[in-house]
Amino acid sequence: MTVSRRWLLKGVSLGSLAGSLPWFVPTISARQAPSPYQQLGIRPVINFRGTMTTLGASKMWEDLHEAAGEASREYVVLEELKDAVGQRIAERVGSEDALVTTGAAGAIALGTCAALTGSDPQKIRQMPDLTGMKSEVVIQKAHRIGYDRAVRSTGAKLVEVETDEELVRAINERTAMMFFLGGTSGDWRWETPVSLERCLTITHEAGVPLMVDAANMLPPWENIRRLARLGVDLICISGGKHMRGPQCSGILAGRRDLIRAAWLNSSPHADSHGRAMKVGREEMVAAWLTVEKYSRLDFEALDRECVKQAEYIERELATVPSLRLQRTPVDRTRNIRRVMVQWDEAALGLTTADVNRQLMDGEPRIAVGGVPEQGIELTVFMNEPGEEKIAVQRIREVFRSARS
Repeated sequence: MTVSRRWLLKGVSLGSLAGSLPWFVPTISARQAPSPYQQLGIRPVINFRGTMTTLGASKMWEDLHEAAGEASREYVVLEELKDAVGQRIAERVGSEDALVTTGAAGAIALGTCAALTGSDPQKIRQMPDLTGMKSEVVIQKAHRIGYDRAVRSTGAKLVEVETDEELVRAINERTAMMFFLGGTSGDWRWETPVSLERCLTITHEAGVPLMVDAANMLPPWENIRRLARLGVDLICISGGKHMRGPQCSGILAGRRDLIRAAWLNSSPHADSHGRAMKVGREEMVAAWLTVEKYSRLDFEALDRECVKQAEYIERELATVPSLRLQRTPVDRTRNIRRVMVQWDEAALGLTTADVNRQLMDGEPRIAVGGVPEQGIELTVFMNEPGEEKIAVQRIREVFRSARS
């Protein structure tokens, strides 16, 4: 399959693809044809909540639809495609090898499998029964999150530590790996008693690989390359969300031997723990092209657009009586612009739940985030230019109705 520059540098209209879509009606122009959501009676949402999986996470680059479609039209030896795509992605990451997975959680699960079994076929078949195998994964207590279930799904036991000394003592002959939550701050130390650099020193001296969940570290792409330069053994990335690849895709990058072991633990190998985590040729091709495109973006320009939209929201909503506005600090390693909107619920007779409901029930639908104390938060992260104006208009309507 030949890859043209336009796949990497620009998008194509959905209209040009409509003829191949199952909901396309030949007698109606592509522009007039009902969308699949219209046929299902579902109203789309303008997303000011952020890259949430519950809202679809992000909008896939338009040109990827065409690429995935072409990839699906021919047969290919999957391992050859895996090798070629892995090497292309690894070049952009700065790692030895890479593997396309089922989201970042799939990357975490397969990376854990690789650390537990290596390329030993007997151990791969035995999973998740870890009898006689390494069975422990060290993690800092502050890094415990719901996504570490992907580690535990392999049968591994998480061993929590809180200090440098505890980490050293926790590593023994049963230790398969250390799991580190990335995106923990600009200086890598938010809620992190033991820094990433120190963890790498301790684990590598003990001959134990370290895996970083880097799903929360984009943008910019340089954060991923920095992990590779530091010598992180396994890096887990979401292919959707800010990268705007297939929502079901992820990337596991790192040491060649561990990536090979992860592949043996995954589909299409029938007798493997990860057999259910199938990645098709379409996702492999689309994920590769996503990395090629995303890693070359001008992230400073993207952030300037986010700042511009956030400033517009602040400036326009400042004219609405009773509203208090505040810019939320940037998010750890990422520059995510958020605007917090609060008000006196008793004075207006309008609760946070009321505002959320009205924004979602109105036209167009607006999804916003919540604030622990009271109010709503608009995350300006991947919005198209002009959507901030729509959000401001809808919020004004809600509060105008409350005052009247």
